[in-house]
Amino acid sequence: MVFASSVGARLPDRLRAGNNHVVDPGPLSVLWVLLPVYRDVESFLALRQALIKTLSGGLRIGRVQIVVVDDSAGLDPEMARMRDLDDVVVLTPPFNLGHQRALVFGLRTLSDRIKDEDVVVTLDADGEDRPEDVPRLLASLADKGDVKHTIVLARRVGRRESLAFKVMYFCFKVLFATLTGLIVKTGNFAAYRGWVARNVLFHPHFDVCYSSSLLSLNLPVCLVPCDRGPRYAGRSHMSLLHLLMHGIRMMMPFLDRIAVRSLVCFSGLFFLGLACTLAAVGLSLFGGIAVPGWVSYGILLLLTISFLALGNFVIIFTVFAQSQGVSLASLDRTRDSRT
Repeated sequence: MVFASSVGARLPDRLRAGNNHVVDPGPLSVLWVLLPVYRDVESFLALRQALIKTLSGGLRIGRVQIVVVDDSAGLDPEMARMRDLDDVVVLTPPFNLGHQRALVFGLRTLSDRIKDEDVVVTLDADGEDRPEDVPRLLASLADKGDVKHTIVLARRVGRRESLAFKVMYFCFKVLFATLTGLIVKTGNFAAYRGWVARNVLFHPHFDVCYSSSLLSLNLPVCLVPCDRGPRYAGRSHMSLLHLLMHGIRMMMPFLDRIAVRSLVCFSGLFFLGLACTLAAVGLSLFGGIAVPGWVSYGILLLLTISFLALGNFVIIFTVFAQSQGVSLASLDRTRDSRT
């Protein structure tokens, strides 16, 4: 990793943006703003200006530290423009992580420097997570008082996407809700106390996906409605393949729920197939009714599907059990290192 400036740099003092509509979240110790950037420096520079304007509009914030994770792994020459900014810290992982794991890398790297009473805000750098909404997230977090476990998430109430993307996103939400019982409403735009970054972010679920892991650990969650803004510059580097991979990763932290639903599905299909088999045998032996051949094939197909569901359940349950064991091992290592 590379630090472009010492941790503790602050935004320019005495800037005034006239944001009279912003709700004051109250005094904060240090506000850490962390975001991944992958060959999107122009968008970040625009977001930085908007963030400075928003946060300097009379909010009582002691110090602001912007932390950028260079997800190009140091291969983007444009990142040199960021390293010249005295209010930005640049962290460089050894290889491309993707925006979800880049956030986790940055938070884990800074965990020893973040205090429990500090506030952390994570967002994307392209402008779709609007800096103008940051004070609203901070205000909701301040309303919770000293509850260090609370996580405030931006709930999406509007998207500017193509029709094809909206159709695919709708299908994904239906699949996600079927498997997990939850409806996808949030992303990377979040605010929480430093205690979460110092402790919760070391759970192995975050090795796979950041956004859905915030929901999977049963911590208190507050949702703040936020529109999705337009991209500042350039175009997204997220291909269809990456979107599909991201969707699969979002499901992984909910393996426990998926395992239970798989068990219910297997049990229902198995007992339905068994009941149909007994009914067909009974009608044939005691009712003198000839059972059509297609009924036998249908019952056989139903039993086959039920056993496939059982196999899926066993696989998912095994992965879930292993992940839970890894989480406890990680908890012990984290506790030992902090002690």
